[in-house]
Amino acid sequence: MKPPGAAAPPTSLRERKKQQTRARISAAAALLFVERGFDAVSVAEVAEAAEVSKMTVFNYFPHKEELFLDRAPEALGLVTAAVRGRPAGTGPLAALRDLALDLAERRHALGGIGDDLPPFWRTVLGSPALRAHVREFTESLEDHLAGLLAAEGAPPVEARFTAALGTTALRTLHTAAAGRILAGESADAVAATHPALIARTFAAAEAAAARFATGEPSAGARESDHQEG
Repeated sequence: MKPPGAAAPPTSLRERKKQQTRARISAAAALLFVERGFDAVSVAEVAEAAEVSKMTVFNYFPHKEELFLDRAPEALGLVTAAVRGRPAGTGPLAALRDLALDLAERRHALGGIGDDLPPFWRTVLGSPALRAHVREFTESLEDHLAGLLAAEGAPPVEARFTAALGTTALRTLHTAAAGRILAGESADAVAATHPALIARTFAAAEAAAARFATGEPSAGARESDHQEG
């Protein structure tokens, strides 16, 4: 029996054990994939390294790619929380901008800034299967974001367009940070200028979303129409 006023534990013992098993499998897989390449390692080898059965691996990670790209659920949760929990009067793209700034400030792996991340990116770039999985996740993230906005009452096409802008902005920023670090820049150097890029990227996305919502053509489109006339 808990004493009066005692806080409940964050998870049950069973859940903690499941989390530990998941983490052990993921860590064993990451070591093997980075050392030998994703496509050269079998799920059976991961199971042996983690000291679990192959079936246990699939119970936690239904697809082999999820063994390495295991932060996808976290990314989905962060985006969901940012959009649903944004203050009144704050647009969804501004909420995603603030999320990107927070990830960069904390040097979170999902923000793309970290001196220890190049082995991860090289492994992804070296595997067609992992690259395809990243594309699939990006599409699913856009679908999820469009659903969140539609649930708020945004017209379907506007929700889809805004979701595409937000997803593209996040992908662009992550790729830019990763590319600079892979090219030899330090995480400190990237972190010093990345917030400005975040602000510029989302300012462009918000401007595009505003023009789409009002039906206002871009300056380039107006100039083209003028020349044709």
